[in-house]
Amino acid sequence: MDNTSPATEPWQLTAVEAAAALRSRTLSSVELVQSALDRIEATNPRINALADVRPEEALAQARAADERTVTGGDLGPLHGIPTSTKINTDQRGYATSHGVVALAGTNAEQDAACVAALRSAGAVLVGRSNAPAFSYRWFSTNDLHGRTVNPWAPDRTPGGSSGGASASLAAGMTQLAQGNDIGGSIRYPAACCGVVGIRPTVGRVSNWTAPAFVDTPAGRQQLVMPLTVQQCAVEGPLARTVADARLALRVMSTPDLRDPIGVPALPERPAPAELPVVTVVRGIGTVPNHPAVERAVDEAVRKLADAGHRIEELDGLPLLAEAARLWSLLIYEDFRPTMPAVEQVGDADVRASLAYSFAAAAGQWGPAPSLGDYIHGWSRRAALITELQELLGRERLLLTPVSAEPPFEQDADIASPERAAQLVAAQWPMAAVPILGLPAATVPSALVDGLPMSVQLIGGRFEEELVLDAAQAIEDRTPRLRPGL
Repeated sequence: MDNTSPATEPWQLTAVEAAAALRSRTLSSVELVQSALDRIEATNPRINALADVRPEEALAQARAADERTVTGGDLGPLHGIPTSTKINTDQRGYATSHGVVALAGTNAEQDAACVAALRSAGAVLVGRSNAPAFSYRWFSTNDLHGRTVNPWAPDRTPGGSSGGASASLAAGMTQLAQGNDIGGSIRYPAACCGVVGIRPTVGRVSNWTAPAFVDTPAGRQQLVMPLTVQQCAVEGPLARTVADARLALRVMSTPDLRDPIGVPALPERPAPAELPVVTVVRGIGTVPNHPAVERAVDEAVRKLADAGHRIEELDGLPLLAEAARLWSLLIYEDFRPTMPAVEQVGDADVRASLAYSFAAAAGQWGPAPSLGDYIHGWSRRAALITELQELLGRERLLLTPVSAEPPFEQDADIASPERAAQLVAAQWPMAAVPILGLPAATVPSALVDGLPMSVQLIGGRFEEELVLDAAQAIEDRTPRLRPGL
């Protein structure tokens, strides 16, 4: 549905528009939050994007926000804005369930750093967004909260693992959503649902959360965070527009030395003298693109050229191919020690998905990669980061598909081992970026056969503003996409 008409209900406002209305007192936070809650009541039963919505608690936050407006208290950048948090991220007083029945009662005692940053900025936290069990799949279903569907097409995935976040935004339930990304879990859901997602540079947004402990026969022990989670996973925002994503990212970018790879201060990045060159990489020679994917890339290229960017096309980029292949080594080998726990408490779908994914990885690395393979993989990762950073600098961005396929059919990853391997191959743009630790955003560029289609923009380290500027150029030339709900 192409809808460019102005908002008539508060829930239809963007975060930037809502923030301006709240500050000018033409709208109250109670009115905005009540509109969001009404929208949740109207759409969430069909989409199942949000879990653990507590209306009275949300309205209490909104009333407190309005009191600050009246009394002249300090108003944060997200003052009064409805926002969701993900079920795998600590929020004080809510379960960090990971979509697992056995973890349904694990209420967090304090906020993760990214949630604390949103709360400190004035966001009203209205619900917990759904995800797959253990936030593993590119789909969003679990035995605890059920299946999230794509508001555009129920038979297609809303993406994963932040599928509840993307679906809730597309349906108008909230203005902003928090997500996290180690294999496309912000970027892919945003693309599937026609919203914007940005994965920041590793270390920009604090990944700190309170230590988790488990009781064992040997006593209480702290759970160890896998190396790939430390080095490749990020927290970041999803939003309806580029401007909203930019606002949320700035709020979440809080230097935090509790994070073992957090940066102590963000570097100053003055605007470059010229627009960066956009280098287009349509594939890495492993899988052909669906025609709808080519259409999305073509539209983005045309719009960026119209905005004044110089466009270059590359017939593949070997370092991206190697990074995507390394993802299948480093991520899965880090995940392997947790498999007994997954087998014990995970649902049948995530167990099947992981089994097929390990089989796909074995096709590239063999059934039992050695410690030498693993160590060499980390060494190659460092070399690839340097190589790509030297290529990009501040003068260049990469434009890639989001995936070689349109949004997958629901449960495609557990249809068969062969189909699962096809998905892993198709998702090379989602896999390569986390290994490299660079910022990347997905932004809609076309509506094809009733589905939103997006592209990915990749920048050099800490060049989020350049990435978002290019995404804005695409958004400015693309009619606003809204599902017909």
